[in-house]
Amino acid sequence: MNTQPPRFKFNTVGLFTRQNKAIVDFYTRAFGFTTSWDGIQPNVEMYLGDMRIILYPRPDFEQMTSRAYQYPEGFNGTMELALDVPTYADVDREYAHALACGGRSVLPPTTEPWGQRTCYVADPDGNLVEIGSFTKE
Repeated sequence: MNTQPPRFKFNTVGLFTRQNKAIVDFYTRAFGFTTSWDGIQPNVEMYLGDMRIILYPRPDFEQMTSRAYQYPEGFNGTMELALDVPTYADVDREYAHALACGGRSVLPPTTEPWGQRTCYVADPDGNLVEIGSFTKE
């Protein structure tokens, strides 16, 4: 057993965005993230408990790093944000709520053979958000 403290603590996901305001509106309304963003600065920090998401506009990031990048079009199938909810019923409820807040359906709530009820929605930039639970009741 390793008794050494870890070298790193994973604490943040960064998203390079096309539209910070739409992303902030979606995550705050759909999932309850909070932010003190002033609507002006390019860098946005959003929090939900111990989770943190940083948003940074794509052109600003390219200027900062002096590089051009290729970004996915449509749904971003290169990564996901995964949110765990207490029960199967919560998966269905949160899916409907995310759609009502502007999310786009990728996979409606489905009970998978491995016992997880899961669904996927896309945020306004096409980033995938999974909402899932392993608890029926």
